[in-house]
Amino acid sequence: MTDQPSDVTVEPTWLIEATYAPDAAETRTPFRGRHLARLAELMDAGVVVAAGAFADVSASIIIVRAADEAAALDIARSDIYMANGVWVEVRARAFGRVVRSGAAGS
Repeated sequence: MTDQPSDVTVEPTWLIEATYAPDAAETRTPFRGRHLARLAELMDAGVVVAAGAFADVSASIIIVRAADEAAALDIARSDIYMANGVWVEVRARAFGRVVRSGAAGS
């Protein structure tokens, strides 16, 4: 017997935290359009579930579907922000995403 509601599942995903460089508020500007376009493409492909940045420009959070930690990190490491020093570090942790069966965006 389980205490989990029948209309709720926990999807295995990866939570990526990407730390911004101290000057990222200024240095990300020329790369932001391409960065956001790539995130949108990965969302359309079902790879990125959600993404955003903290208002203080300290870090970004990206929730992705990936086979393992290495694959999740590859997604972040191939971003234009990482290639141009806007992000200085990325970490990934296994993350259980709560999804309601039949819900929009699941």
